[in-house]
Amino acid sequence: MGGTTDPVDDEALLARLRAAPVLAGPLPPFDPDRAPDTPGPLFADWLDRALDDGVPEPGVVTLSTAGADGTPGARVLMLRGIDTADCAFRFASDSRSPKGSDLAANPQAALTWYWPAHGRQIRMAGPVDVLGEEPTRQDFLHRRDTSRAAGFTGVMSAPMSGPDEYERAHRSARRLVADEPGRVPATHTLYRLRAHEAEFWQADPARFHLRLRYRRAGHGWNRTLLWP
Repeated sequence: MGGTTDPVDDEALLARLRAAPVLAGPLPPFDPDRAPDTPGPLFADWLDRALDDGVPEPGVVTLSTAGADGTPGARVLMLRGIDTADCAFRFASDSRSPKGSDLAANPQAALTWYWPAHGRQIRMAGPVDVLGEEPTRQDFLHRRDTSRAAGFTGVMSAPMSGPDEYERAHRSARRLVADEPGRVPATHTLYRLRAHEAEFWQADPARFHLRLRYRRAGHGWNRTLLWP
């Protein structure tokens, strides 16, 4: 039986939230007039700057999907590949997971990066396809042993009875990875999102934010400055 919980003072919590620093800077400059004609190189430039400046976990991205009934879902995962020339991005999951089910029913998604240290947000949206067996295999086998063991542990997002069940499954998965280092879970899936729209948002401490949008147009892109 659960214990009692003291009521939360929502107004006090909101007051603390409002007092927390936001976009304190210093933030890097961004000149939309000097942005490239296509979004891939701009993404690469911003990612390079994030890596150079030690921005925490710049490869972490939020994936947003919607199922057949339109119910949205979002979760954070690791970026697994970049095609700068085509503005396409790879990520992986178990095909039985909620995001796998969403993408099977509705193969459209959005990726969102937010790097508070730079006050930068990047959004990419477009169709998603499933890559072939060999790229999927290489994606999995290039991971650390601990990551591969996690891929064999249980079914992502399925109900679990408790920590003991998890520990037993994880021990079994570690033995499997040690005994069969070339094995890949049958449901491990590598996806590719090919952006049809890309948006770059640069914050400014004085709230003179900048928002630049790219949209595919035939074999090229249209670039538009938007109100922030």
